[in-house]
Amino acid sequence: MSRLDSFIRRMSAQRDCLALAAELIRDVPGPVLELGLGNGHTYDHLRELLPGREIFVFDRRIAAHPDCIPDDAHMILGDVPEALDGALARTGRPAALVHSDVGTGDETANRKLAAALGPAIDKLMAPGGIVVSDQALEVPGWLPVALPAGVMQDRYFINRVERRTP
Repeated sequence: MSRLDSFIRRMSAQRDCLALAAELIRDVPGPVLELGLGNGHTYDHLRELLPGREIFVFDRRIAAHPDCIPDDAHMILGDVPEALDGALARTGRPAALVHSDVGTGDETANRKLAAALGPAIDKLMAPGGIVVSDQALEVPGWLPVALPAGVMQDRYFINRVERRTP
């Protein structure tokens, strides 16, 4: 498969998973956390998909189109796992949805990042909240959600937070 075809599949999977997540959090209060602003495409899509939801974005640096950059109150800069520590004070309440797209092409680095992200995200989640991720995040109290039709297994991951860890 060409890199272009792989990219298209990943973006389609991301879009379909986020659409399902939006349905699943309909009755779950709380903001949305976007981990990884990148070029801002997903942030922009989340604004359309979830109008009225507050969206906080975390990334190391800003490299997005100017129309796809959150205001200073909603843009948190720094190493993502570290920036999540204490983020609840910034967001004001537990999150209904977290979308994490911060993986790299390095599988070893991804496993290390996933091991740090899972527990950090868990501390920020509302019960019943949804975590959509480009990496497998295994956290006690999270239950896998079936992927939308057409999304290949292990392309994207969706979990429901059944309980928060102490």
